[in-house]
Amino acid sequence: MTNNYDVAFQKSINDPDGFWGEAAENCHWYKRWDKVLDDSKTPFYRWFKGGEINSCYNALDFHIDKGKGEQLALIYDSPVTDTIQTYTFNQLRDQVAKFAGLLASQGVSKGDRVLVYMPMIAESAIAILACARIGAIHSVVFGGFAAKELAVRIDDAKPKVIVSASCGIEVARVIPYKPLLDEAINMSSNKPEKCIVFQRPQEKAEMVSGRDIDWAEGIESASPHECIPLLATDPLYILYTSGTTGTPKGVVRDNGGHVVALKWSMKGVYNVDPGDVYWAASDIGWVVGHSYIIYAPLFQGCTTVLFEGKPVGTPDAGVFWRVISDHKVKTLFTAPTAFRAIKREDPRGNLVKNYDLSNFRSLFLAGERTDPDTLKWAEEMLKVPVIDHWWQTETGWSIAANCMGLYHFKVKEGSPTKPAPGWNLQVVDSSTKPCKPGEIGALVVKLPLPPGSLPTLWNNDEGYQNTYLKEFPGYYKTADAGFIDEDGYVFVMSRTDDIINVAGHRLSTGAMEEILTDHPEVAEAAVLGVDDKLKGQVPVGFLVLNAGVSRDHAEIVKEVIQMVRDRIGPVASFKTATVVQRLPKTRSGKILRGTIQKIANSQEYKTPATIDDPAILGEIKDALIDIGYAGGK
Repeated sequence: MTNNYDVAFQKSINDPDGFWGEAAENCHWYKRWDKVLDDSKTPFYRWFKGGEINSCYNALDFHIDKGKGEQLALIYDSPVTDTIQTYTFNQLRDQVAKFAGLLASQGVSKGDRVLVYMPMIAESAIAILACARIGAIHSVVFGGFAAKELAVRIDDAKPKVIVSASCGIEVARVIPYKPLLDEAINMSSNKPEKCIVFQRPQEKAEMVSGRDIDWAEGIESASPHECIPLLATDPLYILYTSGTTGTPKGVVRDNGGHVVALKWSMKGVYNVDPGDVYWAASDIGWVVGHSYIIYAPLFQGCTTVLFEGKPVGTPDAGVFWRVISDHKVKTLFTAPTAFRAIKREDPRGNLVKNYDLSNFRSLFLAGERTDPDTLKWAEEMLKVPVIDHWWQTETGWSIAANCMGLYHFKVKEGSPTKPAPGWNLQVVDSSTKPCKPGEIGALVVKLPLPPGSLPTLWNNDEGYQNTYLKEFPGYYKTADAGFIDEDGYVFVMSRTDDIINVAGHRLSTGAMEEILTDHPEVAEAAVLGVDDKLKGQVPVGFLVLNAGVSRDHAEIVKEVIQMVRDRIGPVASFKTATVVQRLPKTRSGKILRGTIQKIANSQEYKTPATIDDPAILGEIKDALIDIGYAGGK
């Protein structure tokens, strides 16, 4: 029996022009496209060639023109400053138009780059949308990023203007941004002409005379700027992938395909309608923040929540429920690591009971694999569908998802369900031969990629081909490994470099992590392969326990080792695990498995620029030495 998902998916693959052309009709165009899919310069496919569009117009003015100007567009909720501010579409458009005028008054025009180095405040969204309004290409760098890494991005993007703020706030700690920005500019060979700085009351930044402009003073004298028509194929933004070293990989997003795909995804994937309140608990420095805090909800005419806080500690593990209750959030999208942190602090979900979640309809998780234990806990506590979906910085939106606006498939634990329309996902071996159902291989997407995904890397077409297209000709390499089962469900097991070879057996560390987190006292786990003279590699596990667990750690380690033996078998050779207080992660919540692996193997490693807290690496090294690695016994 067919369903709406099957119909949509087949049309998207067999008739992409028809499928995406129909979706594009729901967007505002100054000039209709000449061709939906331009395949004249393969492998550089382009969408909606000849069309003229503006992303800011589609996010704001489009809804105002339809009489929705007084609807809420943006809610800024900041528990770290005890602030809630709201903006209607009219108010947000007026602020954006003024800031666009300020940028234009400083000589910024179509094609110029503007680097945004900002905390999670409403002004960040205003700056980003203002760039889109005048055709400037924004490049957002996570606020508080180290000066050296910021300098690399300044040199690659060559921004005419940098927009920043005096500080960010991490729980109760104020992080001054201006000294980091000044140091980065001193280090970089490309100097911006101007810096526009938003002064926050928690920290006043020292200004450089002749270069720096106070945001408030600049806005006062600025004239509002209208949206300008842009080619669908013109770049909207550059986003550097996390953890880059050396030459950074600047993922490019275009205007036309991005508007069409993201607007479609709001209903197709998330089942969200105009006027609904949608919250992506992420950061504007990451792709989720670009796609689902700033752009997609506003394209759809939703109210978007911009949250400056943490899942725990601002003030407690109930803050997510408070935000959902206060603002009548219908859909929340966040990372599994956020829920693992909440579950660790409040394993019985006592804080959930304090809030009215009657408007809440679904929870979407992405960023890392959602382990079954976290999935079950969230389902039990929230009584709503919990949907794992899988995508990447490069793809801009989900490759695989339970597309709730089309058909609600039965959830299979550990699976992001099926490929989203437009994504011709396949599993192949190292020779690009198809794998059988259930057989682990490389997850690849048959070209062309759908709208909204990267058309290339910034000023680096060769790097785009070498990184993503060369290894599997005719396909985009996701660099994830997994399988598709007989029902068509996708299972993303690990990054391809997380498939370990134990005495000739290819095993997934992700599958082992899933087992470890099934233990009732384990909140979070990581497994990685370390070098072994006899077997090539052997797995080592790291366990973070739930708050309040007082039982002997050695007993828990013994139990999880037995669990892996029971479910995978002796072939896994899983004999070593250790309990740690926390795991090293990027600021977006990804566990730094590669770095842990290098420490375990006594190899040189570089502290990743995206690490949340560098001190954790010392703790991990001590734990590894205790169990005989990292130069230990």
